[in-house]
Formats: sequence, C-alpha cells, structure tokens
Amino acid sequence: MNLLVTGGAGFIGANFVYSQRQQHPQDRIVILDALTYAGNLSTLDALSTDPAVRFVRGDICDAALVAALLRDEHIDAIVHFAAESHVDRSILGPMDFVRTNVVGTATLLEAARAAKIARFLHVSTDEVYGSLEPNDPAFSETHPIQPRSPYSASKAASDHLVLSYFHTYGFPVLLTRCSNNYGPYQFPEKLIPLMVLNAFANQPLPVYGDGMNVRDWIHVSDHCAGLDAVLRRGRIGEVYNLGGMAERPNLDIVRAILALTGRDESLIRYVTDRPGHDRRYAIDCSKAMNELGWTPRVSLEQGLRDTVRWYRENEAWWQRIRSGEYRTWFERNYAARLDTGSGSPAATAKHSGASCA
Repeated sequence: MNLLVTGGAGFIGANFVYSQRQQHPQDRIVILDALTYAGNLSTLDALSTDPAVRFVRGDICDAALVAALLRDEHIDAIVHFAAESHVDRSILGPMDFVRTNVVGTATLLEAARAAKIARFLHVSTDEVYGSLEPNDPAFSETHPIQPRSPYSASKAASDHLVLSYFHTYGFPVLLTRCSNNYGPYQFPEKLIPLMVLNAFANQPLPVYGDGMNVRDWIHVSDHCAGLDAVLRRGRIGEVYNLGGMAERPNLDIVRAILALTGRDESLIRYVTDRPGHDRRYAIDCSKAMNELGWTPRVSLEQGLRDTVRWYRENEAWWQRIRSGEYRTWFERNYAARLDTGSGSPAATAKHSGASCA
C-alpha cells in the first residue's frame, strides 16, 4: 500500500511509521505533519535516508495540499493521527482543538472521498466516552459518547464526522479508540515522561488532586500493532477499542516511576485538580481481540521499565525538547537540502502544485 500518515512526527504516529517499516517493508509512506509544538522531526531521523518514506510539512486543513498529495502520491489508505491532544491545553485554548481536530478531519475526509481512498483509519481516544464510576463496566464500542473536556469534545465531533461518511456516502472508514499510551518519543507534557524526567532531575512530581484518577495504560507498540490489525483486517464502518487491560491510579504510576528511578516519594507534590478531570477510564477491547486476533503483549510493569530506560538512554532527544531547541531542528538539519535537491525522501517539505504552510 501507499499510506498517508497524518501527524507522523508525533509520538504515536512516529512509532506507527517505524512499526510499519518493519512489518510491511514493501509499503510506501508519506508523512504529513505541520510540526506544531508536539511534532518533532528528529524523532524520524532514522528514516531520513529511507526511500520508501517521504515527509511533507503541511497542515491537514490545507485542502489543496491534501488533495495534491492523495493524487500525486497515489495514496491507497490514510491513517489519521494528526490532532491537538493535551487536555490541559484544550482548557486554556479550545479553538485550536476545534480547528485541527474537527475542521482538519473534515478536510481530510472530503479530499479522501473525492480521491476514492480505499481505507481511512481515524485514530481517536477513550476520552470521548466520558468518565466511569469505580464499579462501572469498562467502555465498550457501544457506550454513549459523553465528552467532558474541549479536547475530548473535539475528538468526539471528529468521530461523528468520520462515521457519518460511512453511513451517508458508504466511504470506507475505520475508527479506533485507545486508552492512555506511553513509551518512546512521548512529548514530556504527558504524565509518564513528565514524571520520569522530573525524577531524573530530582524535581517535584506534580500530581493532580488526590492522585486516584484511574487510567488504562497501553504501551505504544501494542497500540501500533492494534492499528495495523484494524487497518488491514478491520470491518469497514466499525469502531474498535484498543486498551492495555492495565488500570492503575495515577498515584500508583508516579510511585512506580520513583521506584524505577531510585527517587524518594517526598518528591510528590499534590496540586489543585484540573477542571472537569475525569475520574476513571477503562477499555473493553474484546471486540478487537476476538475479531482481529490482536492482544496487548507488553505488561505495564515491563513497559514502564523499558520506558524509563529509553528516556535514560536518549537524553539528547528530550533535552532538545526541554530547551526548545527541537523547534528549530527541522530548519537546521533539513532546510538546506530543500534548495540543493539532495532528495532525501524523509526530508522533503515541498510538493509540486501545493503550498506546505
């Protein structure tokens, strides 16, 4: 297949691209990413000489660019990661989330429908389901949509748009909703990398409220395997939940990280809870397991050990983020190549007939 992966310079998107190159080396991948604050092209540096991977810097809201890519790159399928995804940021500035998550998804859908794309996989979140009480059953795919933050509301809106294109136009969509991811290359504003890096530096570890908000955790490699299964074997028009079957209170995660980094629990700082903080998420992923033969394989304990080790061994990657240096990494490392025509596929940020904003 020729795949278009939107948001492929982000945490899950980049891990997905790496996994696809390993599992399906015959496929070609075009990555479309605007390189906003959470997009980090240095994450993809190992693919910079891979002739089967091309990077295009651009906005999913740019209809002309998207249409040109689908046409000129002969795209067969789209895997749509590109999204604003941090709840705290959505509380401070919800309109960016509406633009990217709703308008951007609508733009992609229209271009994909016009191009008769064979499969459109929309990657969503369990947060669209709302919050569970301690004894409630886990979210199934038929659970009512009850978003409680601007972020989850914008993702819920995009989910509805995606499914409407199946019911209205017969467009071949697939939709996944996943629990909290963790693993290599995660932006340090998220819980696990934030706590790991603060622990490394002997800085306070901020915990919202009483720390007893419960999340289901899945290692990003298991999520990527689930996405591959849905993309290639999923039933068109269906929603598939993907989870790690590893519910833990946030405080337990923080304590585990302190133990793995050899730090004392005196570093924990309880801070004022954020508005509308969902109490519990839990995913029932039996549909994906039964239909697709997928199952999460990385235990939370092993995944946390591996993740702490990865951040310890890749200090250069996260130091560039903490210093802000990563935001100029693209221009320093690749801009010159655009003018010299050296042709590194993963470095290309221009596309004939389209402007890459």
